[in-house]
Amino acid sequence: MARRRSVLFIVVAVGAVVGALGVLSASAKPPAEADATSVTQWNLTAASTLAGLPGPAGGAPPATQISMGMVQGAVYDAVNAITPKHDRPYLLTRRFGNTASDEAAVATAAYLVLKNIVETVPPSITFPTRGDVLASLGTQYNTAQNAIPDSPSKDKGIAAGTAAAQAMIDARQGDGRFGPSQFVPNANPGYWDPVAPNGTTVLDPTGWVGGVKPFLMQSSSQFRSPDPYASNRADALASAAYAADVNEVKAIGGDGIVTPSTRNANQTYVAKWWQSNPMVSWNDVARQLIARNHLDISDAARLLAMENLAAADAAINTWNNKYHFSLWRPFQAIRRAAADGNSATLPDTTWTPLISAPYPDYTSGHMGLDGSHTTVLKMFFGDAPAGGYQITSAAVNPGGPAMRPFSSFSQAVDEIVQARIWAGLHFRLADVQGEQLGTNIANFAAANYFEPVGNH
Repeated sequence: MARRRSVLFIVVAVGAVVGALGVLSASAKPPAEADATSVTQWNLTAASTLAGLPGPAGGAPPATQISMGMVQGAVYDAVNAITPKHDRPYLLTRRFGNTASDEAAVATAAYLVLKNIVETVPPSITFPTRGDVLASLGTQYNTAQNAIPDSPSKDKGIAAGTAAAQAMIDARQGDGRFGPSQFVPNANPGYWDPVAPNGTTVLDPTGWVGGVKPFLMQSSSQFRSPDPYASNRADALASAAYAADVNEVKAIGGDGIVTPSTRNANQTYVAKWWQSNPMVSWNDVARQLIARNHLDISDAARLLAMENLAAADAAINTWNNKYHFSLWRPFQAIRRAAADGNSATLPDTTWTPLISAPYPDYTSGHMGLDGSHTTVLKMFFGDAPAGGYQITSAAVNPGGPAMRPFSSFSQAVDEIVQARIWAGLHFRLADVQGEQLGTNIANFAAANYFEPVGNH
């Protein structure tokens, strides 16, 4: 345990130095290479395609993040293989001529990985739109390639994109996607069960995520969070810190119908508003800032790869945490408080959250993704990028505008911590530790991958 903690400290410290110095000075110099249009266009295509898949077929947030890591890792390798500004490759070590078409390389890498992701969803999973998704991707790819004049440059770009995609596809064979759930039932107090607040059983469509082979980490539990409250579950439930978290959610996280809540109208709106896929939100923010800061194709591909590969590992490690600790959700803790051995918690057997989720509480997957995405974005643009940024939520009827502006990344992350409590979804500890886990992984990625090795 002592060795693990020292490693984490080094990772965070190195990451902080990288963040302070800045990964690049994109806004301080004009682009030296092709612009990033092809990279951002295919990033948008990937995000939209993956988020539109059925949940069990890979459309749930942690699964989409893993798939997005695959796409952006391949795009990065394709760009990196043909541009003079060369960084440490992720998988593809082969170099192609710098006369290769970057548009052809990016489109081919993204398309082939997306096509493989859709085609390899197990046939046992209901996926009625599979054919339509593949047809749409094919049309978008053909349109992109038809816009590029036939030439040796185009052929080289296609070859680079194909090689990068194949390297990713080969590396992810048998990686644990769509494998068995990691859930192990435990009826004792303090442990999660899949019964929803309305009494129905709802199984996690992504119970396999915590067992997936990581992209950058050495294991799917490399950044294991500390035991929640105490190493022994009985001691954890009896602790003052646990009681404080339970009572905080109990007071404010109710649905306001069955269960009264101290939450105000704006807090309700914000809690609902953040029920949106973090992968989609933060990639959109990245595209905004890439365009505004005129990042060239190499820097844009590097940013999106670092951001999405780190977040993919955050999804894996947070889900590994969830089923390792199997801490019950706030509504379960409040309804069964009579069994927790803590005199500071009182049961409310009908307590109902504003929002519920079908997997254990600790650690927060949303916060893990938010922490990793925003940590990388800070490295490139600082905490408060000039002009701020905006996020458009895909939440259904949040009770206010879908688009909201933000001035800094810390502002958004701090708000999400609160929003998950206001929603009755998470204990505060799950949010805080989820964010820390995501931050640690992003710092690890910056310290150990994507280093410049060529002409910059």
